[in-house]
Amino acid sequence: MSKIFKSFIKFIIIITIGIIGAMLYAYTQISMDADKLIDYNPEVSSVVLDKNGDQIAYIFKDKHRLYAKYEEMPEKLVYALVAIEDSGFFEHQGISPEAILRAIFKDIQAGSFVEGGSTLTQQLIKNTYLTSEKTLGRKIKEAVLALKIEKSLTKEQILERYLNEIFFGNGYYGVKTAANGFFHKDLNELTLKESAILVGLPNAPSTLNPVKYYERAINRADTVLSRLKTLGWIDEAQYEEAIAERPKVYSSSLTQNLAPYVVDEVIKQYEPVVEDLRTGGYTIHTTIDLKQQEIAQEAVGKVYKDAMRYSPSSSLNAALISMESSTGNILAMVGGVDYKKSAFNRATQASRQPGSSFKPFIYQIAFDAGNNPATYVQDIEKVFEYTDGNGNRKTWSPKNYDGTFKGFMTLRQALIESRNLATVNLASNLGMSNIFDKLEVLEISNMPRDMSIVLGNLSVSPLKMAQIYSVFGNYGKIVEPRLVSKIIAKDGSLVLETKSEEIAEFTRPEQAYLTTSILQDVVRHGTGYGALVDGIELAGKTGTTNNNVDAWFCGYSPTIETMIWVGRDDNRPMNSGVTGGGVVAPAFAHYYRKLIAIYPKTKRKFDIPSGVGYGVINGKNEFYTSISPLPLDQPNLEDLNATDANATDENGTDENDTSIFGTQETNTNNSSVDVSIF
Repeated sequence: MSKIFKSFIKFIIIITIGIIGAMLYAYTQISMDADKLIDYNPEVSSVVLDKNGDQIAYIFKDKHRLYAKYEEMPEKLVYALVAIEDSGFFEHQGISPEAILRAIFKDIQAGSFVEGGSTLTQQLIKNTYLTSEKTLGRKIKEAVLALKIEKSLTKEQILERYLNEIFFGNGYYGVKTAANGFFHKDLNELTLKESAILVGLPNAPSTLNPVKYYERAINRADTVLSRLKTLGWIDEAQYEEAIAERPKVYSSSLTQNLAPYVVDEVIKQYEPVVEDLRTGGYTIHTTIDLKQQEIAQEAVGKVYKDAMRYSPSSSLNAALISMESSTGNILAMVGGVDYKKSAFNRATQASRQPGSSFKPFIYQIAFDAGNNPATYVQDIEKVFEYTDGNGNRKTWSPKNYDGTFKGFMTLRQALIESRNLATVNLASNLGMSNIFDKLEVLEISNMPRDMSIVLGNLSVSPLKMAQIYSVFGNYGKIVEPRLVSKIIAKDGSLVLETKSEEIAEFTRPEQAYLTTSILQDVVRHGTGYGALVDGIELAGKTGTTNNNVDAWFCGYSPTIETMIWVGRDDNRPMNSGVTGGGVVAPAFAHYYRKLIAIYPKTKRKFDIPSGVGYGVINGKNEFYTSISPLPLDQPNLEDLNATDANATDENGTDENDTSIFGTQETNTNNSSVDVSIF
């Protein structure tokens, strides 16, 4: 034996003794805590589901990870991992002396650290909380911690932590995440070849990514399969079958979000309540229906496209919110045309003027004050004087959209045609103080205290409009919009649960139906005719503000209400062709046409509440209630407008308008009134 070889052997022995001694010392002296792996609690992505349990999106903070218990991991996956990374895993105590010596020998030959000799336990430690630098000190700490971990955990627990902690590329942490992402499969559905691909990835997750480098991933998987065969852990037939397989790999990331505005709103509402909402592995059940979400996105795309024909602009945008009237469950929410370009949620955050879509509340107040849809109101010009906030006297002279006025008309016809002057005159007769008192229950922030509100001069979001429109769709009661039904922890326990909540009563059911009956006519043959859909009763109101800054259609079916808005984010006017009736109503129709196609059992007709009567006055059918009886001895409109033509002052003010709202009683003996009860 040569002197050189003897010297080399002595050197190896000395190094080995030194390392062992250092490790023994470190084992008793190093205070580094191993609790991070013993009491393993990694960040786990939460999942957001729709009302039917379908996945909307995963939410997470830094790492997208789905957690899998060891029992969920198929045997072929575990053995493929052990075969390629640490075939002696089930025999060693956390470190492999043979592997360490082999690595030392190769490192000495290379003159640097080229092989680590790490076991799976050591790899887990390195990936969890040690740096990847190749120094003797780091390796000693790694080995010591491996020994400690092996004394505290079972082999199965170590594998569970390894397969959940490791990075597999493409943004996927943990093998369950990678299986779902790359193959759209649960772990128990994986083939042997797919398992081999997955366990081969941690070696080089970027350069072996099967989405970008499919052949490299396949070659690495074949190496895993060859190792399994060599160890005798699979037979020839299994090997040949797996080698021949070419699994389909999906390029779409699990981080894709089917309803980004919805998910953002969930986080906004509930992260202050559940601090680890994005990292605690929660299951968040929303009220959203992904099928309706899809048609809502189509409707927003349609209104945007139609508006762009008239008013092309980079600042043009649109929003939609659809809600179940009786529960407040939000079924669809689209906060803009393109989330990638703008994450601002116009459905919940934009404050826009609703224009004439707010008028039904004024008419509801009129009915609750004793008026009937057949009651007359004057559609004539008036000049109103008022004092502004600075004490200055000013005048206001509103106009109709078409610049004309029609004299006397019924409240029904005034709302069907959305007559501004008739609405203003109605409000004047009701008294603004009474109107403000009634509107307080709507809880609209910063509502102007002047008459302009009757024409929708206030600021609300589509979400707020959905809430207050439940007055009509929910037969007089305002319901709180609800986006999340419950949140479940990863251990299956209930974290929180919400309930449908009625927050106020604006009117009685029979009174609300009077307004609904008119809003149905708005759709049948009024300004909202573009919203008409065969086979289902719909009610709603258009809204177009001054200079076409905002355009709306706010409406509802017997069960679902939908608010759609279009406008420019910079609040600049759109083209005059962009109106609630001309552009937005057809998008509303698109939504409901698709809705009844998807859900053919959707309720099609409105219920008529108890207490609603039906009569004929001046040859026309009309509804009434005990609070809103049919008018007595009301002359024909043609005669009234003919005699009233000369009774208008120079400002267009009718001298006799105070007589319109006299005391009214139902009289079934009156020859002009024919009454029946539903």
